[in-house]
Amino acid sequence: MTLRAAADARTFGVEEELLLVDPVSGVPQAVSSSVVRFARRHEVVAADGRRPEPLDTELQREQIETVTPVCAGLDDLAEHVRSARLAAARAAEGVGAAVAALATSPLAVRPSLTPSHRYRRMSDAYGPTADEQLTCGCHVHVGVESPDEGVAVLDRIRPWLAPLLALSANSPFWQGSDTGYDSWRAQVWGRWPSTGPTELFGSAKAYRATIDAMLDSGALIDEGMVYFDARLSRHYPTVEIRVPDVCLDVGDTVLMAALVRAMVVTAADAWRAGDPPDPIRTDLLRLAMWRASRSGLRENLVHPLTGRAAPARAVLRALLEHLGPALDEAGDLEVATGLLRYLLERGNGAQVQRAVYSRTRDVTAVVAKAVRHTVVSG
Repeated sequence: MTLRAAADARTFGVEEELLLVDPVSGVPQAVSSSVVRFARRHEVVAADGRRPEPLDTELQREQIETVTPVCAGLDDLAEHVRSARLAAARAAEGVGAAVAALATSPLAVRPSLTPSHRYRRMSDAYGPTADEQLTCGCHVHVGVESPDEGVAVLDRIRPWLAPLLALSANSPFWQGSDTGYDSWRAQVWGRWPSTGPTELFGSAKAYRATIDAMLDSGALIDEGMVYFDARLSRHYPTVEIRVPDVCLDVGDTVLMAALVRAMVVTAADAWRAGDPPDPIRTDLLRLAMWRASRSGLRENLVHPLTGRAAPARAVLRALLEHLGPALDEAGDLEVATGLLRYLLERGNGAQVQRAVYSRTRDVTAVVAKAVRHTVVSG
């Protein structure tokens, strides 16, 4: 993915992690390397000359990662997300598995580490935190013009990230039981020593000094383990927002990308206008993220402007008002508003999963629904 900010619009792209499951039992299957090999061996060029979306392995063998190319608009992004999911589904089918856009496995599983030197080091260093870490997220990259602009964005989007988790929450089940959380993935992911919201940095130099100090502490094995909720990408000129669960519905993924891009544009414009970032404390941001993880859209969230409890829909209205000018400028306002309306009518992924379980009392049925929905939604 080679993303950069264009003169007329900011480019963006999405990485999605998907579960690999048995198509009958729904139990996660440790076949990621076989899926990637199958995809590469059976690569077929489409009639328009375009090649299939790339697939890659992840920390555990029961998951796979898809990556879109650089995109300029929502239609283009939606097409590539669907294409990537379809490529993953076909490759998984080739080795007797299926893919499911679930942020945690509803069925009990003992994950198996992908055999790489780096992942073995992580297992040795972090024990159960690494070994039990079978979670699937959605990462949105948005192009920035410089590290200073990127850090200015990071400083200014902090209060607005928790609503993204509430909207995308898609992981209520863990080891066969309902956790009571809409995003249990956020709780499991939070075990890593470097996750969560950050303090204000103020400059790219200060950001770099923070990363160096974290590495000097010896608590991280490498810079790739800087797992902030939002960070500068090490490989691309982008900011990378890592808050959302992988979304069950393609439309929800597109909504995440639209909101994140507008968030970056709004923050960068505020920086250029000389508007300072909100000095909200990091511990309060952590509480807001916990609230979003716990109840998703079902109860109150923490309002980004007041820091007080407020109904989820009131928080989402504030989010749309905050991002409205940037969404409108990009031509995304109508689409984003429609996608948000549909999400609220249907419920986030956690609500959809629970509805299936309520009807069937069977977590296998939850996985089966997700498998069908992963490649036909949106």
